[in-house]
Amino acid sequence: MDSFINHAFTVFMGFFAIMNPIANTPVFLGLTAEDDPNVRRKIAAKALFLSLVIIIIFSAAGKLIFDLFGITLSSFRIMGGILVALVGYHMLQGGEHSPIQHPSQEDKQKCLDDKLEIAITPLAMPILAGPGTIATAMNFASAGGVSEFIVTVGAFFVLCVISYVFFVSGERFVNYIGHNGIKVVTRLMGLILAVIGVQMLILGVGGAVNEFHKIGGG
Repeated sequence: MDSFINHAFTVFMGFFAIMNPIANTPVFLGLTAEDDPNVRRKIAAKALFLSLVIIIIFSAAGKLIFDLFGITLSSFRIMGGILVALVGYHMLQGGEHSPIQHPSQEDKQKCLDDKLEIAITPLAMPILAGPGTIATAMNFASAGGVSEFIVTVGAFFVLCVISYVFFVSGERFVNYIGHNGIKVVTRLMGLILAVIGVQMLILGVGGAVNEFHKIGGG
């Protein structure tokens, strides 16, 4: 039971660090600056729902994708670990949003014209469910059976609820914590994310070495 709780906490913290609702709140407020509270709530709900659907699809179809393209879990962990670690490294350097996980300012500006469209892009994809988030979801979900899938989706769902609260009450939160507070939290999340990425990389390299020995022994 303790191992299950520890695993669920690890999955949740992995998602929390890479999706970082605290750092994403100013982004959301910037994209919806001219919208009234009702429109903001609709945009937040739609974006988070779509990101949840994306994560469910990739978590469920991860094994199928692996089999289809002949990808091993070890190789995916190596690449996913590098990707996640790079996002964390960028956040540690003081960048609130990694170019791997988040779009450029130009991409965001293009989407401001259509209020509800920003819920699809850039919010749902790639800000909330970017490559790093998808890699994390597939890595956790493909590590086991149904229980791993449920834990992965459940952890992301809880994070979506938390993100919705942050987005809806965003102005008060940003004013309370301040810009420097957001920077501190972002760097802390970056450190956690970098460590998770390195751990994924170590597991991937270890698995690849074992596979190599099996082939050599066979």
